[in-house]
Amino acid sequence: MKKVVEFIQKTFNTKEFIPLHEPRFIGNEKKYLNDCIDSTFVSSVGKYVDQFEEEFAKKVGSKYAIATVNGTAALHISLLLADVKKEDEVITQALTFIATCNAISYIGAKPLFVDVDLDTMGLSPKSLENFLNENCKIVNNQCINKTTKKVIKACVPMHTFGHSCRISEIKDICDNWNIVLVEDAAESLGSYYKNRHTGTFGKVGAFSFNGNKIITSGGGGVIVTDDEKLAKRAKHLTTTAKIPHPFEYVHDEIGYNYRMPNLNAALLVAQLEQLDKFCENKEELALKYEQFFKNFEGIDFIKQPENSTSNYWLQAVILEDVKTRNEFLKFTNKNGVMTRPIWKLMNELEMFKDCQSIDLVNSRICEERIVNIPSSVIL
Repeated sequence: MKKVVEFIQKTFNTKEFIPLHEPRFIGNEKKYLNDCIDSTFVSSVGKYVDQFEEEFAKKVGSKYAIATVNGTAALHISLLLADVKKEDEVITQALTFIATCNAISYIGAKPLFVDVDLDTMGLSPKSLENFLNENCKIVNNQCINKTTKKVIKACVPMHTFGHSCRISEIKDICDNWNIVLVEDAAESLGSYYKNRHTGTFGKVGAFSFNGNKIITSGGGGVIVTDDEKLAKRAKHLTTTAKIPHPFEYVHDEIGYNYRMPNLNAALLVAQLEQLDKFCENKEELALKYEQFFKNFEGIDFIKQPENSTSNYWLQAVILEDVKTRNEFLKFTNKNGVMTRPIWKLMNELEMFKDCQSIDLVNSRICEERIVNIPSSVIL
């Protein structure tokens, strides 16, 4: 493990503390922020919000993009756009960040958990199909859970660490079962599956720009869709459901104050200009890690899956067992190299322990053995 620390220190050219992932502001960030401040439009109205939405949609290949205050808000609204209601059920993966299940819970819906594929760490089409075949039936064009008698309205796969899951196969299964596909693409800006950008396979997709993401505005999120009606509704819901009027305040339904401030959007316009450079840099780092760990006993570097182009947002390794993982975490962090384990499985958390799930063999392997290692863009 000493060799791992030394290699990472050499790669990042420092013996000071090396964080897991820190932002890089090397372009027009200050210029655009100053312009935004000078304009006095720093809140939810301003030219940078519109500019960011337009440029983001173009970047990922969607017709519409609606900026939000954070990625969880984007996913919450995406589920509402998918017509998920209280008491509905939503299939997702147990191996995910808490925001996925929080967004489902905000509506009063309940998550159902299926397994992941080991190579993608994302929702497994085979596990999804097995769950549906064993537990569900179609009644009046709705997918009904035979155990709970409730409607399974949506499926939310998550592209773990920027590695795409087998999203086109998942989409085909969802279409066959009349389930709405909502992509949690929070971690996968710059990632593609079969040459198509993640987040654009489902009816809606949600991205995040949290402080540790590949591009960031400190916070922020965005919803993408090709459906004009859904795009207009997304903008309406995220701006407190206010009916446009020069001075009157009339709201026609329960809305949310989820609109991205112009100040954050200014930062993101500049960050988006650097995305391709960041992705190239991260791919170079991944190749260095891959070469290093190739001859390293007991640690395997996680490469991009077949048919995918990954943004390598967070680089990851898989160790031989939980004991070795714990030793690795302790040694690296003690020696100034920040590493962290993957998330605790959602079905093991108190609030989701009673949720229905299928066999989670791969998810448990990932939980016990995967570690993230320093992943920042190297200047």
